[in-house]
Amino acid sequence: MDSVGLVILAGGEGKRLKLNIPKPLAPLRGKCLIDYSLELCFNFLKDKKGEVSVVTGHRREEVENHITNRYPKVHFALQKNQLGTADALKSYFNDVSEAKKHKYTAVICADTPLLKASDVDVLFEKLTKQNLAAIAATFSIDTPKGYGRIVRAKKGFSIVEEKDSNAEQKLINEVNSGLYIFKTDYVLQHINQVQSTNAASEFYLTDLFQSDREVEAVLFEDGSRFLGVNDIYQLNVAGRKLNKDKAKSLMENGVLVLDPSHTYVEDEVEVAAGATLFPNIYLHGKTKIGEGAVIEAGCVIKSSQIEAHATVKAYCYIEKSIVGKSASIGPFAHLRAESQIGPEAKIGNFVETKKVKLAKGVKISHLSYIGDAEVGENSNLGCGFITCNYDGANKHKTVIGKDCFIGSDSQMIAPLNIGDECYVASGSTINHDMPSGSFAIARERQQTKEGMARRFIKKKDSSK
Repeated sequence: MDSVGLVILAGGEGKRLKLNIPKPLAPLRGKCLIDYSLELCFNFLKDKKGEVSVVTGHRREEVENHITNRYPKVHFALQKNQLGTADALKSYFNDVSEAKKHKYTAVICADTPLLKASDVDVLFEKLTKQNLAAIAATFSIDTPKGYGRIVRAKKGFSIVEEKDSNAEQKLINEVNSGLYIFKTDYVLQHINQVQSTNAASEFYLTDLFQSDREVEAVLFEDGSRFLGVNDIYQLNVAGRKLNKDKAKSLMENGVLVLDPSHTYVEDEVEVAAGATLFPNIYLHGKTKIGEGAVIEAGCVIKSSQIEAHATVKAYCYIEKSIVGKSASIGPFAHLRAESQIGPEAKIGNFVETKKVKLAKGVKISHLSYIGDAEVGENSNLGCGFITCNYDGANKHKTVIGKDCFIGSDSQMIAPLNIGDECYVASGSTINHDMPSGSFAIARERQQTKEGMARRFIKKKDSSK
């Protein structure tokens, strides 16, 4: 099988984004802008032979480190100066040892997150079937300002950049997308002939498309997929389109998305059929939502697992945690990292957990903090319960057994072990272990002094 070298051009600075990061690392739905181009390339190669390379430039170390962490098989080339797309491709052939051995070379921009592998397939199939030297993707747009114009001829076509086009050419609505596939030997034969005699004094890869050569332009009906991200607004447009596609995919697979336009679900999130997603929720990272689970309005869930038939009530924040089957969370609960909430457990309003393991049926209904703790099956922790887990320097663990009742407004000073079936009276501060079946009360005896209240109650001076 003939191999393909896929080249992503990612050397630009991206000044119009006005972010203090390289353009390829612009954030987009939990990933970076360039991740979408990389995914496209590897999806394209699933049934083909080839390699993926990235041409970097501005702040190359940051870009290459990001890519290497996610895609260790990617090759890199350095474009030392921003002298145009043809110069970038020269850098690829100079720096990547296998580049010239591939029969075909595909060029992809790092800032086109809406493109799919299927779009590249369309070009590749036409190129190979017709034995063309080069092929480009084009689209039509009502306001073509800023785009290179496609000037078609009886045979082939040419691309004229905006700055170099005359008045007649500026009226052409068919424009260049920046997506190309070449025969590699064709590129190597002509790329050194490209001149920088243009308004931008750059070496344009588009000069390889000439009307007297075996080249062709494929006009795509949907030009929106070629959106290039050059500023924050375009980044937002791309994000909204990707989010819309994600919501549509979820609904097609049986997820009840009540208001897709106000439901944010990142690409790596998995939601099972039968789940219900209310408006204004934010599902991030590698979150998984189980069958029949309900996520109510205003919830933020990051890299967490919500198991089948669990309910996360309105305005909860959950991060790197697990919510068990048929459990209930919230409203207004905060599950911090490493919270494991067992099946059928209940975490009520204004409860915060951190690094806890709660067994089946545990109830913590309201106004409590539980950190660095384990709680056994069916134990009930009353309102205002606190684990005192931090001594100012180190964290300590609290262990509470099964079938315990912990009264309201109680504190436990860790490290501490409470056995099974223990009872702690309301208002107690517990700092000693309790064996199973024991009762503890730790509070001052009430003293009532009749008539003494007037010494403490202050009355307003009516003369003032």
